[in-house]
Amino acid sequence: MAVQVGAIAPNLHISSWVQGKPTNIDKERGNVVLVEVFQVNCPGCFLYGIPEAIDLYSKYKDKGLAIIGVATAFEDFDKNNLENLQKLVTSGQVIGETFKALSQYGQLKDGDKIPYKIPFPIGMDVLKKESGSITESKIMDFVEANVPDFRSYNEKDRQVLMQRVKHYLQGKEYSALTFEEYALRGTPSSVLIDRKGKLRSTSFGSNGYLKGSVTELLNE
Repeated sequence: MAVQVGAIAPNLHISSWVQGKPTNIDKERGNVVLVEVFQVNCPGCFLYGIPEAIDLYSKYKDKGLAIIGVATAFEDFDKNNLENLQKLVTSGQVIGETFKALSQYGQLKDGDKIPYKIPFPIGMDVLKKESGSITESKIMDFVEANVPDFRSYNEKDRQVLMQRVKHYLQGKEYSALTFEEYALRGTPSSVLIDRKGKLRSTSFGSNGYLKGSVTELLNE
């Protein structure tokens, strides 16, 4: 079951900490926690999501904000893996679509490296190997978790969506446990948790409201 806004936020599922002191939601009680969820092969994560998180870290790390980076994978499993995450953390090296996009925008140094250092702890999401057949029940569970207004669709559109989900699940090698428990829709995603450990919001993409949401929680 996906965690609901207002409920106590569950601990992150981390297979390996690649940077910083290992931590988790329960260890940060008393702080506002921002979990920045990204994929290594995700241009938007490195153009927008992570730079925004770094900016918030520099402004509010001494004012009660803790930031945790979680690298996940819901696609491109050959690229979004622990090996490429370790290269990113140790040398700044980027790969795949991230490399192409940052190169196009002139945002690389030394040929293939990001021009900034990520200052907060980073862990790798737990990836669980998928097994079993794709049943109608499994398809519906996915649809209801990710398309809240599915019931309002007409019958034709429902069938089209279910076929798309079936095709996606057939090619899905792993389930990313943190990504799915928080019912995230893509990367970059930001998860905000208040000082009492309650989930206050999740957001997908760069919407311009994250700084305001952080400062609001810090002022509570």
